[in-house]
Amino acid sequence: MADAREKPDLLGSCLLAFVPSKTLSSVMISELSQIVKEHGAEVLEPDRKGKIRIPQATHIIANTIDFEQYIEAQAMMIPVVTSAWIKTTVARGKVAQVRPYSPDPRMIFSNVILTCADIPDIDKETITGATMALGGMEAKDLTRLTTHICALSMDHPKCIEAQKKSPKCKLVLPHWFGDCFRLGKRIDEGPYLLPDPEILRKGADEEVRVPLSQDLQGATSAEPNTILPSMQAERRKEKLVVFAQKKIMFSSNLPLNKNLEKILTGLVNDGGGQIVKEVDDCDIFVCRYRDGPDYVKAAQNQKDVGNLAWFYHLIVHNEWTSPFRRLLHYPIPKDGIPGFKDMKITLSNYGGDARTYLENLITASGATYTKTMKAENTHLITARMHGEKCEAAKDWNIEIVNHLWIEESYAKCKVQTLTNGKYHHFPQRTNLGEVIGQTFLDERTLQNMFYPGGEGNLDSAARKKRKIVKDAQENVYKVGVPADFSVMQDSSPAPPKTAKKTRAVQTRNYATPAKAHIISGKENDTPSILSTGSRSAKAQALSKLQDMAPDIALYEKEKKRSAKDTHAPWGGKRAADHLDRERSARTSSPGEASDGEDEAQGSSSKRPSKRPKLSLPQVDMRICLTSYDRWSKDKSNEEADRKKLRNLGIHIVQESAVCDYLAAPRVVRTMKFLRALARGPEVISSSFIDECLDTGKRPDPKDYPLIDEENEKKYGVELDVIISRARAIRSRLLFGVPIYCTADIRNGVASYQAIAEANGAIFKIYRARSGTTIKPTTPEEDGGAPPEPVYLLSSTSPAEKQLWARFEQMAKKGNMEPRIVVSDWLLDVAMKQELTFSSKYLVSNYAQKP
Repeated sequence: MADAREKPDLLGSCLLAFVPSKTLSSVMISELSQIVKEHGAEVLEPDRKGKIRIPQATHIIANTIDFEQYIEAQAMMIPVVTSAWIKTTVARGKVAQVRPYSPDPRMIFSNVILTCADIPDIDKETITGATMALGGMEAKDLTRLTTHICALSMDHPKCIEAQKKSPKCKLVLPHWFGDCFRLGKRIDEGPYLLPDPEILRKGADEEVRVPLSQDLQGATSAEPNTILPSMQAERRKEKLVVFAQKKIMFSSNLPLNKNLEKILTGLVNDGGGQIVKEVDDCDIFVCRYRDGPDYVKAAQNQKDVGNLAWFYHLIVHNEWTSPFRRLLHYPIPKDGIPGFKDMKITLSNYGGDARTYLENLITASGATYTKTMKAENTHLITARMHGEKCEAAKDWNIEIVNHLWIEESYAKCKVQTLTNGKYHHFPQRTNLGEVIGQTFLDERTLQNMFYPGGEGNLDSAARKKRKIVKDAQENVYKVGVPADFSVMQDSSPAPPKTAKKTRAVQTRNYATPAKAHIISGKENDTPSILSTGSRSAKAQALSKLQDMAPDIALYEKEKKRSAKDTHAPWGGKRAADHLDRERSARTSSPGEASDGEDEAQGSSSKRPSKRPKLSLPQVDMRICLTSYDRWSKDKSNEEADRKKLRNLGIHIVQESAVCDYLAAPRVVRTMKFLRALARGPEVISSSFIDECLDTGKRPDPKDYPLIDEENEKKYGVELDVIISRARAIRSRLLFGVPIYCTADIRNGVASYQAIAEANGAIFKIYRARSGTTIKPTTPEEDGGAPPEPVYLLSSTSPAEKQLWARFEQMAKKGNMEPRIVVSDWLLDVAMKQELTFSSKYLVSNYAQKP
């Protein structure tokens, strides 16, 4: 760190852009921005649309590739690195390499710093070279940053020193690197760790725990059935922002009923998006199949095309992810993948979500999935070379492969050759379910196969996007993200022969042979999926009857209620008897009833016709209006003015509702202004409203920007900058930041709570009771991380002062840094859309003043 302090211009040539996400919060961005500025770097503000200024940036800091401009960054060869790159650069006093800090999961060794111990030179060169090609780094000697030592025993001095000084450094056998290289995936190092590696003391036939599949959340099926409850739960916890400023089109081939479509439309609208009906107008196209003119047009124009599972995934996780990232997030081929039609495939050694995912992937590819294995099966996909199905498959000459074969065949839209050794590689003590779901779709193959051509019909924006995608694909290939990485093939065991022996003509339909190969239990159980059966009419009738049950019960109860005298209220048995007498009279005298009907018809024909109800124009401008002098001075005209605006297609929304525009006479720090600002709307002058009301016509809102240099200077902001920040952050400025507030704070709690929660904060009222305490945590339990700040908004009243000491004590016990601040801190943070802190906001400074 001393070297870093001596080099204030360490990052002097760097222009950095940060990408906010759940793993790179506003708190971290604020801290890192301060660090890089101290070392000479410039932090780029987002543009007016909240996008990264990629042409100007030298580095993009992101802890994930799940952001919309990642492809553009690849096309322009702008390095995308994790936040660890900044920390390493500052710690070493020189700019670190970018490859080891890539967030791309295909760079499987991106966080590995390797040194070798007692390894032969040839193997050492092979291992280090391949590790570096996949994002790792080599260290000649053991340092405090070294993460792995490749060794054959514990006798080498590096291993002895690592045990003493670097307990977190992992000592692994070279077999781990070999298995990772052959698979092209990073498997768990656990079975390969010295001094007692599991692969040397346990056989392949011993049980291995079935791992959880982290990459399959929300991606096990192309047609989800039961996600809506969890979707609604997530909506209650966090405001939906992933569709902000997006136009979405649902294809007609989606299995959506009116109720579900209404729910999804409401979620999109509440999240600041819009549902459209034409492909040309949309940014996102959601469909079921890779088929039809709408799909082809949307894909050719580089719209974001995904299926309903992908759309639900965006809602549940509230973060952008590419539909090419997971195989079953993209529309499935209507007729399957060529070559899979006559295949019968079964599974073994996969469980839970991994099994469900593979079943659906097999079906989507066009093959037939079978729970049990018979002689006519063509393939067995297994996570381990162990089990009765594997033994039976060898007897019947059935191809045995791992899941990488079906995944890469589906991704490349072509049956992959079985001569590739990776499809037959099964590490001895690893269940390959731990690396399932990590294969990306090949966009170039999809284009060539499902939506070729179209160049003549593209507009300039679509042409630019297509060029970006093409350049990105070429650059990815050049920098070495492996599509089919293989290394040490010459020294690896030869894969088993895949050519099938000539089978005798079988006249009988054999089942799985002896030893009861088909076990009723884990291996052949398939997780149940809610039925979408054909008894919908019966179900609907039963549902309606259940809805009517309270009314029927109330009616029967009222029928039984009687009155002791004739002066009782009208109702109960008296009313029911009167109604029954009327019904019996109508049924006993049909002639009279018909006369009455004729009379009624005659009288109705004489009535004047009702005036047709005038339909209002569709709302296409939602405005949050604050500090409007015309209404604050004379509220009697407000209702009439709202109706006039509604007739022009303008709706004045409440402060908590989604808005397209924020209107005010000047820059103000009202609750409405700061709450709406978090969404990044267009900010216009309230003179636009005046013009609409005075003329009865709606002018162009672009002619009415809010210009207020005086108040911008007063609050230390630039309106264009804070709008750009808000659009980039998407209401997550204070995401995960705990903010407490005293119950007796000046001006009340409600306004501060609304502003904090609009920016994603965790807001609680502090009364020094057990319900608002922070869980006691030691620095060791926090992984040695520095204490994170926790804020308390407070005034300087005597009652509030008594809470300060207890709050500080509670925060410190939870390994957090207490910051007791005045409310101006929150107002300034919300106004600037930047999480900053200065000692001037500490309430202790105000308490000392007379």
